Amino acid sequence: IFKNSRTGNIYRYGEEQQHDKPDSVMYADFMLEKSWFAIMDSGHAHKFDFNEAISFMVNCQDQSEIDYYWNKLTADPASEQCGWLKDKFGLSWQITPSAMNDMLSNGTAEQVDRVTQAFLPMKKLEIAPLEKAFKGL
Repeated sequence: IFKNSRTGNIYRYGEEQQHDKPDSVMYADFMLEKSWFAIMDSGHAHKFDFNEAISFMVNCQDQSEIDYYWNKLTADPASEQCGWLKDKFGLSWQITPSAMNDMLSNGTAEQVDRVTQAFLPMKKLEIAPLEKAFKGL
């Protein structure tokens, strides 16, 4: 999905360690777009799951990039809102246009309000309506 990505180290639970499933991952790291991430898992069943407190944000330069990441990552239509989606693992992602960040950071109070009102009902963010709202059209 990401052009600049790769896996790093993968450490698995050994036979001498307590675990529920042989060869399950204890620790691993990976790179997405020049940023390294580390993940860990228990060797035992647990009730921990992903939630919206943790998400990855992908800033996109144009609508085709938004469409690409949205189509590749989304797996739960019920969780889609305001540029947020969940992938097949339940991890939340924010797929946002860089232009929207500029609008919300540099716009007047009225422009920010119009852009906010435009994106609140959206699932996947669409740049053209956001730009129109910013310009008051």
